[in-house]
Amino acid sequence: MSIDQIMVFLSKAEMFLVIQTYSNYTSNVQKDKSTWLARNNMKQKQQDESQKERRNKGNVPAREPLGERIEEDVEHIVEEAQEEVAAARKPWYQTRKWGFILLTIDVILLALFAFLAIWVAYHPVLAFDVTITRDFQANQSPWLRDTMLAVSYIGNVMPLSAGLVVLAAILFWILDLRLEAILIVVVSATSDILYSLIKLIVARPRPSASLVEIIQAASGQSFPSGHVMSYVAFWGLLFSFGVILFKGKHWWRTALLIISALFFVLVGPSRVYLGDHWASDVLGAYLLGGIWLAMFLWLYLYLKGRGVLAPRGKRARHFHRKYVRHPE
Repeated sequence: MSIDQIMVFLSKAEMFLVIQTYSNYTSNVQKDKSTWLARNNMKQKQQDESQKERRNKGNVPAREPLGERIEEDVEHIVEEAQEEVAAARKPWYQTRKWGFILLTIDVILLALFAFLAIWVAYHPVLAFDVTITRDFQANQSPWLRDTMLAVSYIGNVMPLSAGLVVLAAILFWILDLRLEAILIVVVSATSDILYSLIKLIVARPRPSASLVEIIQAASGQSFPSGHVMSYVAFWGLLFSFGVILFKGKHWWRTALLIISALFFVLVGPSRVYLGDHWASDVLGAYLLGGIWLAMFLWLYLYLKGRGVLAPRGKRARHFHRKYVRHPE
């Protein structure tokens, strides 16, 4: 055998040994890795079983996966944000703060009315009442006299005042404002019943001709003024609708606001000027009528917000879309 053949043989033998060594090493590594994985899996399984046993015993709280915890946190944050937005959009009259303020004001006004009613029941004639009426009647201008007579005329004619209430209710019903139509009738009717009962309880006589001039005589008791309470209930409610229900700068809305405001404001002075009531009668009627109206307005806004007797969507749809405010 030549030297070259010997060298080739040795090279092949050396390569075979290297390959065999690497193969044995790889096999050992795979074996060790499989053993380590098996041991690790067994250890993890034992830990999971141990943790499960402790959790079942109530010692360790359940640990939710990270993804589920993140999803729950996001949902909680979204719910809180939605609650804050809803609270921001909540009407002012439904908030606890303004509800408490309005309730406090109503209680104060009611207390003032009760004090005034008791006072005039025991003191039918008050010096400041006589002074106010005489000073007011000192102006005998024809325009003032005619204006005061015209303002009170609607309340003097029962069919006319009742007809206006019914006409307004029918008009609102035709416009698919059913809740408002019902409210007009209910507020006016209950206001008339209320002041009639109080008149019987207080039983204060009307002004006499020996003290002031009686331009327009009236019968019945004096406290509170029935004209004022009726006007507050009807014209005050129409004015409120003009502000909170209708929208836009339209001539009919402007006319509604002006006419209702004039009757609301002028009816009190007209009763004093004509000698039908004392100023304290008028004051008591404004106090009680204002409380009564405010109570029904709060009820109206509450029912309106809950969609009670909401428009049906077909009748007067154009009018609602263009002229009526809609609750958010």
